[in-house]
Amino acid sequence: MYHLGLDIGSSSIKIALVNALTGKSVGVVTEPETEMSMEALKNGWAEQSPEDWWNYVCSGIEKLCVRENINKKDISGIGISYQMHGLVLIDKEGKPLRKSIIWCDSRAVGIGQTAYEEIGAQTCDTHLLNSPSNFTASKLKWVKENEPEIYAKIYKMMLPGDYIAFKLSGVVNTTVSGLSEGILWDFKKDSIANLVLEHYGLEKEMIPDIVDTFSVQSKVNEKGAAESGLSIDTPILYRAGDQPNNALTLNVFNPGEVAATGGTSGVVYAVTNNLSVKESSRVNNFAHVNYSPGKPARIGKLLCINGAGIQYRWLLNNLDVASYDEMNTLADEVQVGSEGVTMIPFGNGAERMLQSKEVGTRIVNLSLNNHGKGHMCRAALEGIAFSFVYGMEIMESDGIKVNVMRAGNDNLFRSEIFSNTVATLIGYDIEIYNTTGAIGAARAANLHKGDFEAFGKAILDNDYVMTFSPKKDKTAYQEAYATWKKELELILNNL
Repeated sequence: MYHLGLDIGSSSIKIALVNALTGKSVGVVTEPETEMSMEALKNGWAEQSPEDWWNYVCSGIEKLCVRENINKKDISGIGISYQMHGLVLIDKEGKPLRKSIIWCDSRAVGIGQTAYEEIGAQTCDTHLLNSPSNFTASKLKWVKENEPEIYAKIYKMMLPGDYIAFKLSGVVNTTVSGLSEGILWDFKKDSIANLVLEHYGLEKEMIPDIVDTFSVQSKVNEKGAAESGLSIDTPILYRAGDQPNNALTLNVFNPGEVAATGGTSGVVYAVTNNLSVKESSRVNNFAHVNYSPGKPARIGKLLCINGAGIQYRWLLNNLDVASYDEMNTLADEVQVGSEGVTMIPFGNGAERMLQSKEVGTRIVNLSLNNHGKGHMCRAALEGIAFSFVYGMEIMESDGIKVNVMRAGNDNLFRSEIFSNTVATLIGYDIEIYNTTGAIGAARAANLHKGDFEAFGKAILDNDYVMTFSPKKDKTAYQEAYATWKKELELILNNL
């Protein structure tokens, strides 16, 4: 038997199958083969069609089962991961009323900031653990203010993963973790955040019923089976946003454990049992996948670094080099600290961890006589690594205590320079695993049984690649980081 994992991203839909007993990956496909489009009717807007997600889910299931010669009747459970913070609105017939306002859409920033000021920082921080910011509740308020004719027809509001579960089962529900990412959960009262609904004038009836993250959330119905090819009554056993799911995929559940990703942008996601908030303007706080009302808290603190892998890719495209491997080889020929060359990597928009300032990418101390491609490559890797370290300092100031970081085997963490730099400066191991969110979601379909030990063993047995440990001699790393940090702070002070 097999478990199916669906990862609903904004650039693609990934579909995975794993052996239901061992957790071993059978295969993964990506739909569409080219990147999914986003619609931006105005600057800062980003929308996608929920029906497109569903169509790609169905075609991807078919493609994967044909490629791996698997009978869909042998799929015994489903797990879903999805892009966080998106807003899907349906009418009583279950039809989307408009395109989804997705995570990177910024139209509701002002609404959320005003709400934070009017509700009060202390109330938001203690009850919501966040500012309402540009999250799902604020997007729904935008619809109410700007599209009243659509708002009047709303039956339920959903997150992207809720919509896919609904298309499979005909049942509308959500999770506490999902509500928390929409800033619709009150952690102090362990209930739906009425203070947000009342402030925005939103109807509580629009909020779906709540189910446990690890449970039989619903089952594939006749219509869902006909469109997806799955068997009627196949259970949906897990659902979570992409960053909590990425942490789950890396076996990050407990305080002291941190998940990191180093793709186009970077993310640090740390689990804590502490409800206190000191950095709500720079760090987001959500109910982790194993958060349960009335039990010891499991909060995921999320810090995003926009300017990460996109900078290294820019260098690849603009230096006369053939591959990342060649860049890494060039960088490895240069000593720690890049002989004084310093690169500030924040050229991918405003950085929330830097108080939403537009810092940009800057190259400092470049000598046209002495420095070459290798110095640029090393300075870029070090600059991105230093931004992760800087982010970890913010997380630690927010009460995080860390003993291990786990990361996917993506381009940045494959680099020994990058991973050694981060590990040495933060002072603990970085474990590397070769896996994906879709595989993690598929494996999580077993967790309704409560066997987290077996889940962790499947990850270790199937995905572990290597560990980077801190270097004993940290001096050169510390000096290079101090130089980088001084340059960054000079920029910030002048903005």
